[in-house]
Amino acid sequence: MKIKELFVGQTDHIGVQFFRYLFVGGFSFVADFSVMTLLTECFGIYFVVSATISFLVGLAVNYLLSTFWIFKNSKIKNKLAEFLGFALIGGAGLVLNDLIIAFFQHVLGAAGVFGPLWEADKYYMLGKLVSTAVVFLWNFFARKYLLFNKKSSEDTSSEDTSLEDTGAEV
Repeated sequence: MKIKELFVGQTDHIGVQFFRYLFVGGFSFVADFSVMTLLTECFGIYFVVSATISFLVGLAVNYLLSTFWIFKNSKIKNKLAEFLGFALIGGAGLVLNDLIIAFFQHVLGAAGVFGPLWEADKYYMLGKLVSTAVVFLWNFFARKYLLFNKKSSEDTSSEDTSLEDTGAEV
């Protein structure tokens, strides 16, 4: 697989899509985490509320980048319906996100699991890191298989479905 194929062009290859989703997810995470921290630390908003608002910001960033760069072949032709499906999957991710963050803050933070290594009122940040990994996997696979698994009718015969070596190593 050539390095250029990882970044440029349309593909249904799950490995390439997952690779690209790492970048999209990373960018979305930066937007999400920054907004959450800003709202909580600077504006004093309750961490679950700020995490919910920031998650929605990350969702919008993720949708725009995902449909532009990763998932071109939607099962749903209506863009509003597609976004609603994307958002529903994200909503399930949001529930996971908030539950994990609340668990870290209210259970692990209250118990002082990390003792003097981590401030008791900042456990929500650790929870956000864990929830990001869990929700990332949920979002990618649910969106890939529920929304964007339709093969392109224009050129399915040339789709590379193997990871054979054709030049540069990945």
